[in-house]
Amino acid sequence: MVAIKGRKTTNKNPPILSHEFVIQNHADIVSCVAMVFVVGLMIQITSPFAYTFIALQHNATDNTETNGPWQPLKYTTGWKDNCAIFFYFLITIVMHAVVQEYVLDKLSKRLHLSKIKLSKFNESSQLLVFYIISALWGIDIIMRDNLLIDIPSLWNSYPMLMSFSMKLYFIGQIAYWLHNYPELYFQRIKRENMSFMILLSTVGFLFTTAGYIFNFQQITVILLVLHFIGDALQHGARLVHIVYRQEQTTKTAFFMANSAYIAVRVLTLIIAAVYYVYGLSQISDNLDYEIGVFNHPAVRFSAFGLVALLQAYLVYKFVKRQRQRAKEARGTIVTKVKSKNLRVNRKKDKKAASEDDDLPEVDQATQKNLRSRTSVKAK
Repeated sequence: MVAIKGRKTTNKNPPILSHEFVIQNHADIVSCVAMVFVVGLMIQITSPFAYTFIALQHNATDNTETNGPWQPLKYTTGWKDNCAIFFYFLITIVMHAVVQEYVLDKLSKRLHLSKIKLSKFNESSQLLVFYIISALWGIDIIMRDNLLIDIPSLWNSYPMLMSFSMKLYFIGQIAYWLHNYPELYFQRIKRENMSFMILLSTVGFLFTTAGYIFNFQQITVILLVLHFIGDALQHGARLVHIVYRQEQTTKTAFFMANSAYIAVRVLTLIIAAVYYVYGLSQISDNLDYEIGVFNHPAVRFSAFGLVALLQAYLVYKFVKRQRQRAKEARGTIVTKVKSKNLRVNRKKDKKAASEDDDLPEVDQATQKNLRSRTSVKAK
């Protein structure tokens, strides 16, 4: 059959391998790729290859002695971690799509949000879910590994081996920041909104990867938990403002979030200074790539300088954002006052016009002239 030019097709399914097809079905496509590695574990020939991607590698625990007590698994870093990061990168994309489709989309339909508010709602909701999970997971690691009970051990035992939960935590963190780049395409993010997500993902990836590679995992977990708590409260207050739209509730939410945000920035600086500037200087300086020791003044002060620079930038953006909101609030108040005065003047004019309508035409003209002269003298 010859197709008629300009005729709209009734088939809603986009062409296979088109941009629209990939965007609509990206979770299914990625999950199929991840299933290849899972199925590979069941086949003897491909099992070692698939195991490299799914399981955590570089185990440093020696449990070969049959008579000795069993020790918890401890891990180091290595090149095989890239395989695990790739696999969990795929899993993160699938989980992102599940949360978006089965939770956030259903909530947004009930809220009846505008396009601008819908974009902010999805962005803050996705980040809030990630921040809450990461903060709770990090707190669990801190408690299980007793990182805050004996603080001097953080630098006296440097470099420390990682527990299974801590290594998986860093693999998941790096995978999450990497998955944000293809999500810009999958979620149809507009170009003017891409800069924020690109900057956020890049900074998160670089700082997390640096703490992981240089064997600063313990202090990095503590700093990440503080950062996630502050940002989670900020996005939570933003969601309160979008959903509830009540001035008093919004003010209370932002007051709590802003207070915690500033406290987190100060506390992060203090902890980073104690660890990098004071703590690591108490042990001998050493730089050995083979055993993973990077306790060198250049590395220590560079790490602290980057942390301090990031906190200064975050505070600068925070202050700028608060000033902009205060300016918008003042503009809203002035607009409300002007509109209220305009309504009052309109009511007066309508009242005067109705009074003039009761007079004859000659008296109406005289009344209008007297009113105009009175207004001129008043000016």
